[in-house]
Amino acid sequence: MFQRLFGRERHANRAITEALYAQIVAAARQTAFYSHWNVPDTPLGRFEMVSLHMFLFQHRLRGEDGAARDVAQVLIDEFFLDVDHSLRELGIGDVGVPKRMKKLARMFYGRTAAYDDALARNDRDGLVAALSRNVRPDAAWPEASLLAGYVTDACDQLAAQPSESIVSGTVTFPVANGGDR
Repeated sequence: MFQRLFGRERHANRAITEALYAQIVAAARQTAFYSHWNVPDTPLGRFEMVSLHMFLFQHRLRGEDGAARDVAQVLIDEFFLDVDHSLRELGIGDVGVPKRMKKLARMFYGRTAAYDDALARNDRDGLVAALSRNVRPDAAWPEASLLAGYVTDACDQLAAQPSESIVSGTVTFPVANGGDR
């Protein structure tokens, strides 16, 4: 009982959280996004892709109870801790971090609402528009349709994964290939 209360379970949960977060980040860093689909390989472009994959993960676990709900919350917390750490690595001082964190949190939740709405309505054009507006607001971005296809495939693939597998530390995203859809 003492081991459970004072470390063993906490360590196991931390290992699961770290494994899931690493898989989410690895999916967001797939080379094809940046080299073939013209996602900007910048801190903001990487934030967009990690945000998108975090949304996909959260979307999959929405409505789940128990361990799945807890894992979803811990992963959101981990995501925002990582964003905070990244801001500090970019040289943002202690005074500027909270202001930027609020802005990035608003960006994240605004994006998730737009993606969720488009998926709920099965609106591919709306999803393409939301992705374009968020990932490449500076230019026309024909590759947005490729990313929208990836998002749809990811939703399907994630839906097929048992919750038990996810909460035990394994989540799988599709491979983003460099070809056309």
